[in-house]
This record gives sequence, C-alpha cells and structure tokens, in this order.
Amino acid sequence: MTQFIPAAQLRDWRRALPFWLSLTLLPLVWVGAVFGSWWVLLPPLATWYLFAVLDGFLGLELDNADPESSDADLTWYIRLTTAWVPLQFITLFGLIAYVTGADHLSSIEKFGAFFGMGVVAGTIGINYSHELMHQTNRWERWMADILLAMVLYSHFRSEHLLVHHRYVGTPRDPVTARYNEGFHRYYPRVLKQCWHSAFNAERQRLARKGLPWMHRSNPFMRYWALQAGMMLLALLIGGISGGLLFLVQAGVAIWQLELVNYIEHYGLTRKHLGDGKYEHVKPHHSWNAAQKASNWLLINLQRHSDHHYKPDRRFPLLQNFAKSEAPQLPYGYPVMTVAAMIPPLWRRVMNPKVRLWRKQYYPEITDWTAYNRVTNPMPR
Repeated sequence: MTQFIPAAQLRDWRRALPFWLSLTLLPLVWVGAVFGSWWVLLPPLATWYLFAVLDGFLGLELDNADPESSDADLTWYIRLTTAWVPLQFITLFGLIAYVTGADHLSSIEKFGAFFGMGVVAGTIGINYSHELMHQTNRWERWMADILLAMVLYSHFRSEHLLVHHRYVGTPRDPVTARYNEGFHRYYPRVLKQCWHSAFNAERQRLARKGLPWMHRSNPFMRYWALQAGMMLLALLIGGISGGLLFLVQAGVAIWQLELVNYIEHYGLTRKHLGDGKYEHVKPHHSWNAAQKASNWLLINLQRHSDHHYKPDRRFPLLQNFAKSEAPQLPYGYPVMTVAAMIPPLWRRVMNPKVRLWRKQYYPEITDWTAYNRVTNPMPR
C-alpha cells in the first residue's frame, strides 16, 4: 500500500526549502556581471553540472505526497513560483542597466553574463511559467504570461495547453521528438511549427465561437503587447545594446526550454487506433527521472508522466512512477540535456531504450518503420 507524505509535513516550510535552491542562481548572475572574466560561467556551471553532481550524491526521491492535499497545505511551494516572477524581472532589467554601462566588461563578457541569464530564465523561469499556466487562478496565469514575455516565447502557453497536452505522442504534436530525430534537426522544426500550431489552435477556438482571429479575446493580442512592452523597456534602459542583450537571454532561454521538450517524450508514441484516433495518454508516454537534486531545481518537472495524467496538479503533489509503470531516463535533466546536444551520444544512450520500450508496451507492432510511415510523416 502506498505511503503518502502527510499534509502536516507539507505545511512545514522546511520540507519546501530544497525547492527554493533555484533562488541561489540569481546572485550567481550578478557575480558574473560584477566580476566578469570566467565568473560569467557560474550560472550555466551551477545549473548543468553542480546539480548533476548533487544528483549523484543525493540519489533518487521516490516518496509521494498525498495527491489530495489542498492549496492550504502548499503555501510555501506556491510562494516560490509567485516570488520568482518579480525577482526575475528585477534581475533581468537591472542587469541590462548595469551591464550596458559597465566599462570593465568586454563585449564577450557582457554576452556571457546574458548567456547565463538566459540559462536561468529558461531552466527556471519558463519552468515556473509552466507551473503557473496550468493553474485555474487567473493571477497565476498572468504571471506565467509575464515570465514568457520576458523571453519572447508567449505562444508557448497556447501551444502547451491546447496542442501538446492533447496530441502528445502523435504526429500532430510538434514537441514530441521523433525516434532518431537529432536535436539539431528538431530545434528549427519546433521553432516554426509550435508558433503555427499555437496560433492555429487559438484561431480555431475563436472560430468555434463565431469570432475572427483578431478578436480581443485572442491571447496572442496579449502576448504581442507584453512582448513589445518587454522589448521596449530593454531599449529604454540600455539602448540598442540593451535590446541586443535582451535578445541574447531570450534566445538562450528558448533553447533551454526546447532541449527539455526534446527529451521528455523522445521516441515515445501513442498507438494509432484508426480514423485519426489515438489511445489515451498513459504514464508510459513520458520519460521520467527521479533524481532528487534536479527535481528540486526543476520543481518535479521530471515526474512528467503524472503531469500529463493530472496537468493542473501542483508540483509538490506530482507522483513518482516506478520503472514498471513508466520509462525512466538514466540521469536527470541536467545530464540528459547536455547529451541531447551531442546526437551520436544521445542515440547511443536513448535509442536502445526506445526499442526496449516498444517491445514492452507494443509487442504486436513488429515493423516500426512501416508503422511510422503510415501514422507519422515526420522523421522517424
């Protein structure tokens, strides 16, 4: 019988404290900007390597919280995601003001500082926006929009909620990485397809109500206004240099997001039932990782199967799935995203796992090349 972490323990701020480690990345951004030189590497080194090392020391987190816990039990977890929004805003635009006027920094050091800012905005900021956009509270959804506007990727909300969760594991989901599709081929594809799929999803939603796409209720109107406001603020604070550095961090953040998207469902497909219908989403349609430190950093994003099962479930309540229930990555996201940047290494590690997954869950499909040719026109 499953033993849940009781709600009384969830209410204790000390249990939530490890998830607040993400806040330590913001001072590292400032250290890099103030001291320049190799110090600008601190944010990516901490995000990619320090937490990978911590995963090795701390091992796995297999305990589950009681999924019936209420928001009242999760105060310290909710405060984290909402507190991040103003902190990222102040850091980003404060950094623009400081760095554009910092004569002690070379051009490459300024770029490095904003590369680090982008790593933090993508790894933490977009991830927190993902948590916030799934909530029913309008205020939290607005905060998700603000975070996404800071990296010029506002359409991610529409694409994720209206397309990805509905079509994950099928050819209609651009974000599901196809078997043998390297990240460098995946990345330009999703940049184009996700924007179009998000816009078309919102346009179709309005059309069902008899409204044109340019109606004020189309969230793209809000997306464009927020993004323009962020870009204008960067230009007002730092001039052309400020605008360019703003674009640097936005580009890096988007790259970080899509790296995570790439690994979450790589090679996993839902069975086609005919007539354009697919089986329901199941736990085995997402890769999971139980590494403790990286789940602290990413607020349990690695418990991805349960997220697709209960999309509005807050992150401390996401459940861990055993190896017998859902596929497991060999390492946490910090290691796997680095591996994804090296396609031969990625295929060596992950392709055998995908083939074993196919045998385990779909033994009746003996010719996957023929199956994919019929059901999936994308790279296989």
